[in-house]
Amino acid sequence: MRRILAAMMASSLTAGHVAPAIAAAPSLTKAEYEACQTRDEAGFRTAIEAITQEALTRSLSTFDYKAAVADAWLATGMGEIVDKRVDAAVSEVGNETSWGEKLASLAYQKNAEGIATKVAERVYRSEPIKAGIEAVATNVGKSLGQNLEFASQDAAGPAIACVRAFLGTRYGAAVSGAVSTQAEREFNIDTSKGQATVGTGSVLAQSGDGIAGAAILLVRRQLANMAQRVGARIAGSVLSRLVSVAAGGIGAVLLAKDIWDLRSGVLPIIATEMKSKSTKEQVQAELAKSIADQIGDHVKELAGKTSDRIVEIWLEFRRAHLKSLELAEHDGGFRAFLDATAPANLPRLDEIVGLVLATEGGEAGVVKRLKDGSLNAAVNIMPAQGIDIARETRSVETALKWAAVSGDQLPQVVTNELYRHAKPDDFTKASLNRLLAIDDRLAILRLASVTREARDTLFDLDTGSLKALARALTEGELSTLARYLTGLEKGPRDKVLQTVAATPARMQVLASDRVRDAVLASRDQAAAVDMLLRSGTDSPGEIAADVRLAIDGNVSSWLIWERHPAVSLMGLLPLLVLFLLIRRIFAVGPRVKPPTAAA
Repeated sequence: MRRILAAMMASSLTAGHVAPAIAAAPSLTKAEYEACQTRDEAGFRTAIEAITQEALTRSLSTFDYKAAVADAWLATGMGEIVDKRVDAAVSEVGNETSWGEKLASLAYQKNAEGIATKVAERVYRSEPIKAGIEAVATNVGKSLGQNLEFASQDAAGPAIACVRAFLGTRYGAAVSGAVSTQAEREFNIDTSKGQATVGTGSVLAQSGDGIAGAAILLVRRQLANMAQRVGARIAGSVLSRLVSVAAGGIGAVLLAKDIWDLRSGVLPIIATEMKSKSTKEQVQAELAKSIADQIGDHVKELAGKTSDRIVEIWLEFRRAHLKSLELAEHDGGFRAFLDATAPANLPRLDEIVGLVLATEGGEAGVVKRLKDGSLNAAVNIMPAQGIDIARETRSVETALKWAAVSGDQLPQVVTNELYRHAKPDDFTKASLNRLLAIDDRLAILRLASVTREARDTLFDLDTGSLKALARALTEGELSTLARYLTGLEKGPRDKVLQTVAATPARMQVLASDRVRDAVLASRDQAAAVDMLLRSGTDSPGEIAADVRLAIDGNVSSWLIWERHPAVSLMGLLPLLVLFLLIRRIFAVGPRVKPPTAAA
């Protein structure tokens, strides 16, 4: 029951220690504000450190170390640990000390002091007491950690105001706001990860990267070895009290004791004093003073860590947005644009600026796009997929054109990688929508690879037929087919489309440029197309009709060779024999007498 009441009291007292630290910190003074307007990072760091140190000192000054130690003393049962260890130490020293030495300790102060020293050192340098002091320090650290969390939040207001003063006049509200937002995150502990705790044996769940986390980790580091460092100090403090009691109070104590008790010398007096409330309060006071001194000594270190981290945040931001910040410093128009840009769009602005600087004539290109509004379109209006196009093509202009022609279809343009196979100038919004409606990556890419005129001609097919045709034919075959269609009259063109769409293999008959030219040169294109695309084995009547079309000049004679190569060869054979005979006849002339040999 006593421990339950002690724990309840400790909780109420702890709340009392922490509450005063929540009070809001004052804003920047005029001198602090002017210090923050420095133009260099070193001066900025100094200003942040001074502001943070003042805020932390003010906030920590409200923490009641004595009360926190008293609460922890009760909560950890430290009083009982001391009592047990005193009894054990007195027993050990008593067994090691002779009767004569014990009796002498009643008469001589030096003897009494020697025995008191042995007992005090054995008590406060023992492992149980060290573990107890560690437990008390851990308990105090929890309360102190909460106080430091609030202290870091108290320091946040002035520190963030300093960030804004440092960056606002140079780069505008957007930049100072983005850096300030990141700095604010550093001042707050993520409550979703649980409360930050300070202990000597467990690892903090809260990361030490944040400012509050770093402060708490520093406290943990200082308190972790407290038992090792303060044991001798506490023993010395207790010993000074024991020596004064042994020197001035022995006579009074002897009157109250019988002869049998005198055999233990001053050991009973030492035991009583070391267990007394006043001695334990003295031990608590020493613990409170030790903790307060350590934390006070490290406030500057805490402030230094805070300023280092905030300056690091700024330097990281500057490295990430270097080109944009350089432009903003000497170009008022760009600074105004930067100031109006949402923080979420700053990475996009950096990338767009970098591309323009590299490919469009440096800063002049950026200024040009700023004036004609295309910089705003690329940064604040163009969908995110446009950045992918600009990044890969190394062209902001290409990305803007694709965004303009595709509208809300830009994600499909990127998904199907159209920008790799075609140019945005090759499409209208209607033709691009027609192409994407095929909804087949292979067919879309093949159609995208042919000329605009060829593609527009093929769009006369319905979506299903066009999809099947594009999947079956290569880009070259599609281009050839489109060239046919652009030169044919409507009737034969429809015939070619329907036949090839139904049986893509029939395109092989039309594939060569010689056949295309022959079909287009024919007087009767419909007859020429029918002859070429006719399926099955030709009958003698069909062959004769085809030959008649060629003789009459309605179709190109080359088509007879393409459609009926065997018949053509059979017809050419008699002509070849006749040609050879005629050549031989005309080649025969009068015999020439060979010249006689010289005599």
